[in-house]
Amino acid sequence: MPNMDIESIGVRPARDADAEALVALWEASGLTRPWNDAREDIAFALGGPASGVLVAEKDGRIVASVMVGHDGHRGAVYYVAADPALRGQGLGRLIMDAAEAWLRARGVWKLNLMVRRGNEGAMGFYAELGYQEDEVVVMSKRLRETPTAVG
Repeated sequence: MPNMDIESIGVRPARDADAEALVALWEASGLTRPWNDAREDIAFALGGPASGVLVAEKDGRIVASVMVGHDGHRGAVYYVAADPALRGQGLGRLIMDAAEAWLRARGVWKLNLMVRRGNEGAMGFYAELGYQEDEVVVMSKRLRETPTAVG
């Protein structure tokens, strides 16, 4: 596949109308889980004052995304995705740069992210961007019933 001109890709905040394209991208990227309603996650992020979804668009088509937010102290990203057919051309770096800029603009000075165990490809990608593994354990508690939640 020929390399795409990454400079021609625009990044913008997602809109409600982008939900179906985002879900399709996330499903194609293997990011969705049965216990997380992706559409609900999008609506929640777009409706919050400290969160959003950014999309990279090429010729009117969403080719990458990131959900980004903060708690007033630390930032976090979720649903980092690049169109599988276009991987390796800089879209992941582009969307992560956009997420970092979004957080910096809000005064957030540290970004935390979670990678599922065994996802060595994602861990290598983030390491190339300067992320490192911290000596922490992430603990969670489900505050509502979810179908077959496994993490």
